[in-house]
Amino acid sequence: MVGLSAALKDAGSSYSSDPTPSYTYSPTTSPTTTQPTAGPPTPVASPTTTKPVPVATRPTAPRTTKPKPKKPQVSDLDRVARNRVYKSAGTMRSVGCRESSARPATAAGAKVNYRNLINCLNRSWPAMVQRSGVTFRPPRLMTFTGTVQSPCGAWSDTGPPFYCPSNGTIYMNITEDTRNYALPNDYDKVWARMWMLHQLAHEYGHHVQNLTGIMGATHQLQYEAPTRAKELEWSRRLELQASCFGDIFIGSNRSSYPITGQSKFQWNFLIGAWTDHNNDHGDGVNHKYWALRGWNSRNPSVCNTFTASSRRVQ
Repeated sequence: MVGLSAALKDAGSSYSSDPTPSYTYSPTTSPTTTQPTAGPPTPVASPTTTKPVPVATRPTAPRTTKPKPKKPQVSDLDRVARNRVYKSAGTMRSVGCRESSARPATAAGAKVNYRNLINCLNRSWPAMVQRSGVTFRPPRLMTFTGTVQSPCGAWSDTGPPFYCPSNGTIYMNITEDTRNYALPNDYDKVWARMWMLHQLAHEYGHHVQNLTGIMGATHQLQYEAPTRAKELEWSRRLELQASCFGDIFIGSNRSSYPITGQSKFQWNFLIGAWTDHNNDHGDGVNHKYWALRGWNSRNPSVCNTFTASSRRVQ
């Protein structure tokens, strides 16, 4: 979930001529004398001096600076649909991430899980982001109960976790995670652990979108959308991609974490058990479709929700 969604509608080389040789005609003196003849001497004529010829110098071309070529403007649509992350990031390798032995039965246990996961994510994404031509910056991680104030607004723990691009921070809802883990059945506790994993990986996917320019461009496309329906479609494309990015990480570390047995069953259940009440995140069928693409391929090239058909982002 992106915390900014609700506020979108406000959002030399120089050139000079080669040296030109100057043809200079220096003054010359040609004394003219008369040959001696018989008879009285004849006065010698005064030397005749030729007038100097002006130097013919071609004017030097003025020094000019060639304007630097302007970089082509990248449209918002190009930024989301043809982003370098799809072609350059490559396949994510496992960092051997292991689940913390702490359990989210308490706020302290939940925080240990968050720190463990964020450290794994911070080892998994930097090289892929940098291969996409942008500088990697790790996100901040904050936990909250009750109401939290962020640059993206005030948010209550009755809602899900969220990411705020204004300060690059993931806000994880401890109330939600400890409540889920308190459910009575053992399989519910496994589901709660998988939910924490998926939610944090999803919000980290938003951070990757923010770094690569996808998020900012999507927000602009939402702002310029001609209808509310089109604005919501842009939101769904963004959210479904964040889950695809998140499940790249989960799929890459499925063996060490591990996502097997009951954990795999519960993860597979939760990615499809998705109710999109506000029509801004995508339905369960499409959410599972994009989550599995990330899980199976472990490469952002399969997460381009922005060129997918409208049917795939309902």
